[in-house]
Amino acid sequence: MERTVDIVLSPVEAADPVLVRQAAEEEAGIPPGSANTSRILKRSIDARSRSPRIRLRVLVATEVLPEDPITPPSLRNVRDAPVVLIVGAGPAGLFCALRVIERGLRPIVLERGKDVRSRRRDLATINKEHIVDPDSNYCFGEGGAGTYSDGKLYTRSHKRGDVEGVLRTLVAFGASPDILVDAHPHIGTNKLPGIIIAMREAIEHAGGEVRFNSRVTDLLIEQQRMRGVELADGSIMRSDAVVLATGHGARDIYRLLHAKGIRIERKDFAIGVRVEHPQAIIDHAQYHCAVRDPLLPPASYSLVQQVEGLGVYSFCMCPGGIIAPCATSPEEVVTNGWSPSKRNNPFANSGIVVSLTPGPSPEERGGMHHAPFDPLDPLAGMNYQREVEHAAWMAGGQRQSAPAQRLDDFIMGRMSMDLPDCSYLPGIVPYRLDELLPVEIASRLREGFIAFGQKMRGYRTNEAVVVAVESRTSSPVRIPRDRDTLQHVEVEGLYPCGEGAGYAGGIVSAAMDGERVAAAIRITAS
Repeated sequence: MERTVDIVLSPVEAADPVLVRQAAEEEAGIPPGSANTSRILKRSIDARSRSPRIRLRVLVATEVLPEDPITPPSLRNVRDAPVVLIVGAGPAGLFCALRVIERGLRPIVLERGKDVRSRRRDLATINKEHIVDPDSNYCFGEGGAGTYSDGKLYTRSHKRGDVEGVLRTLVAFGASPDILVDAHPHIGTNKLPGIIIAMREAIEHAGGEVRFNSRVTDLLIEQQRMRGVELADGSIMRSDAVVLATGHGARDIYRLLHAKGIRIERKDFAIGVRVEHPQAIIDHAQYHCAVRDPLLPPASYSLVQQVEGLGVYSFCMCPGGIIAPCATSPEEVVTNGWSPSKRNNPFANSGIVVSLTPGPSPEERGGMHHAPFDPLDPLAGMNYQREVEHAAWMAGGQRQSAPAQRLDDFIMGRMSMDLPDCSYLPGIVPYRLDELLPVEIASRLREGFIAFGQKMRGYRTNEAVVVAVESRTSSPVRIPRDRDTLQHVEVEGLYPCGEGAGYAGGIVSAAMDGERVAAAIRITAS
């Protein structure tokens, strides 16, 4: 007898395999003690009541059901196969490379940054010396932005690919099997580098290549057909199939495409701030307790509010996390958040951002529903983004120090006389953020924070600090591609891919898009 049942237990009960099996037997109508298989398929936290509960979906059976082993894929040797050039070694690029090998083609991944170990030194330089290497930072380098900025795996993009397949691949390369079970799976920045290295080694073992310090500076196009790329050192790489998986921080790629007359489009995006609370405040608000049960993970939240026609919402919430400096060029300040696998830091941070939806024409921009830049210019949103980031750099003392304000001071429009402890390592400096941020952003953030304080008890507090700016939620540019072939709408053999192309929003969705593009590639010769 085999059944799948849903049960609800206390945190103590859910942590005990024997109690889980007994509850599953009872729900399934199986005699006590007769189950020889009890396997958790899904796990989530229900904190709606004053006593949080754990919801489990359990496979229970009287017979012994064998586990499905998860091992790295057995990849064929493709050393002599036709070459596919993949620009970018983030999740889109790496998953694309693995699937390209499965198709019998040879991927050469061109990454402008360094390998994960070498990147660490450049990250330390940002945090300690306030120096940003434009090719090696929190966004650029092996594994992309996700490697050193959290590794959250939650996605709503189930219709666009095999979510479980992506998660199983990550497990095969070293991630915890818990990511297959948890409702909001998370790997952690401390675990991701090893997984990324294992993926790269598998690609290389099969005959593919991953080349670091290889920034693409030009696309070689003949009669609207891709023929290869040129690198910063002047070398030429030839292929009739080029995958652009550069991430949305690679502004030079957007400028290159625009300068070459290759069609790109504006895309909606968002700008705001990072807000950081002591984790204990969030735990108290979400779990209704003075002290969090150690069997419960640090609490998170998801908040949204419509303000004057635009959405104000939480983004990339990091319980037990750290705010990171994620600028990709000098003279800009950009924040993001990440958490280690245990999420055991004393703070909780989240982006709180305002959606920017440009109107259809400059004449129609006057309404409050539209962003204050020319929507007909595909680079206008990117330039607006850059201006806000540069303003934050100026306000921070022309360093990576971030301008900041206590939360209630921001709401009330007053200067903070001092600032609380903050996880942002380059440091924070007091600043009136309503004088830094564009008025269309600052005014909506203020109203959004007021609404969040009403929705979530304890959220509005001067113990929280607002840090500027959070500006890289998604790409402000889309590189259009054909719906069926996934090639650029004008350039044959050019495959826009992942977040930078405007077709993904996180590790899992980017990985799935990389796999989709790999399956669509058509090439017969190197």
